[in-house]
Amino acid sequence: MTADSGALRRTALYDAHLAQGARMVPFGGFEMPVQYTSILKEHDAVRNRAGLFDLSHMGQFALRGADVGTWAETLTVNTVANMKPGQARYNVFTNERGGAHDDVIFYRLDETRWLLVVNASNAEKMWDVVASARAGDVRLENLHGERALIAIQGPRSVEWLQPYVEHDLGAMKYYSCAETRVRGGAAVIVARTGYTGEDGFEIFLDAPEATGVWDLLLAENREGGLEPCGLGARDVLRLEAGMPLYGHEMDEEITPLQAGLGWAVKFDKPAFVGKDALAAQREAGDYARIVGLTMEGRVPARAGYSVLRDGARCGEIRSGSWGPSVGKNVATALVDAAAAEPGTALEVEVRGARHAASVAPLPFYKRPKR
Repeated sequence: MTADSGALRRTALYDAHLAQGARMVPFGGFEMPVQYTSILKEHDAVRNRAGLFDLSHMGQFALRGADVGTWAETLTVNTVANMKPGQARYNVFTNERGGAHDDVIFYRLDETRWLLVVNASNAEKMWDVVASARAGDVRLENLHGERALIAIQGPRSVEWLQPYVEHDLGAMKYYSCAETRVRGGAAVIVARTGYTGEDGFEIFLDAPEATGVWDLLLAENREGGLEPCGLGARDVLRLEAGMPLYGHEMDEEITPLQAGLGWAVKFDKPAFVGKDALAAQREAGDYARIVGLTMEGRVPARAGYSVLRDGARCGEIRSGSWGPSVGKNVATALVDAAAAEPGTALEVEVRGARHAASVAPLPFYKRPKR
């Protein structure tokens, strides 16, 4: 997580977080809950039951017009124009060097309406990116901080959310979305997406409706094990699941190829920003890349620590934490290509001492079939 300073905004759920005893921290320009009870307890809820997250700090942009799909194709590595209404798709906006402006999700609502969700810390930058590149029949509306976003994540998500939503959640595919209503009639967008490695849903709704939905879900399911969850648990969950965090596993200098997202880069597209740089990087093949690391002892790796191979520095830690689901300290590191093979023995320098680690395949955790 990257903390932000300066004038802080509050989401519509700020008072609800305080009522649940949340510890608030600056993040992405907002005061956000880092934890309520403990990170381990909240992590356990998501892996085994379900957890509730406030993601209202994320940037939401409404996109409208007949040309949105073809226009967005020119700015992103993945395809957009061939998305069907009701689909969601992960994507990355890149700069001319191939580095990542941001990783995002496009939601196509119907033939001419889309929703674009960007990282909170990049919301202002990404608005500048899309607004300055707007062309053709494309209309943009910045909803950052004006709309709410609630996520329920975990194996009991369908069971606990379905009573409050008109749409058939069980019939939804992963990375799909639907416009529907919740109990009381409020219009929402529900998407089967998430950032934890578990099944779950994200609910986009008007800010005044958020507290009612949040309180209702907790009041009726807390006894069964639904927990409000903060940024701390979310960071551990996404790390175990091998999901990148902007500013750590990718940034303006770290490309999608380096971040292990080559599957999302569609080189057969005619053109997109950064295509030539990415093609050259792929051709050379000698680029530093993100890998998983498992630590041999109990000392955790933290972002910025040096990674060594045979005594020589070969990279640095980008994220690190205790991984409750795997029973080890885990981390990601950006390392030289020669040090990236799974099983490679490395060391992490922690306060002047070197601690044994080894390269491990990502993700560290995959949810079991239930």
